[in-house]
Amino acid sequence: MIRNLEVILYVVILLSAIIVSEAQTPSEIVTATIILEAGGEYSEGAMQAVYEVIANRSANRQLALHEVCLQPSQFSCWSGKEVASQIAKAKSHPRWGEAFVITLYPKTNYTNGADHYHADHVDPYWNKHMKVTAIIGRHIFYK
Repeated sequence: MIRNLEVILYVVILLSAIIVSEAQTPSEIVTATIILEAGGEYSEGAMQAVYEVIANRSANRQLALHEVCLQPSQFSCWSGKEVASQIAKAKSHPRWGEAFVITLYPKTNYTNGADHYHADHVDPYWNKHMKVTAIIGRHIFYK
């Protein structure tokens, strides 16, 4: 029964993604962040892990999820890019509905509480004194 409800919800979300909205809702910003950061990652938990980082930063900083996403220099998908165009790009991704569903369910813990991550092909300055909590696909997670 729950699985059928999830499938119906997924179809509704996919259909609603076809409708282009001028306004960016907080939910669209968070969903777009998940897609733009990990939509191409197919490892188990990859998109959920990005959501976990958003949620952990939100709790740590006492900011709304969408506010954390749009903070300067936090998620590369927003750095120097126009919000509406990035959301439109993310909405055209085939996994938009899947990412949106992730935002509706209780937080998972693939990252063991991580509030930072980066792609495995970079070595940012900030990771030197942080603890690796998980490696999922091409991303390394820290706290």
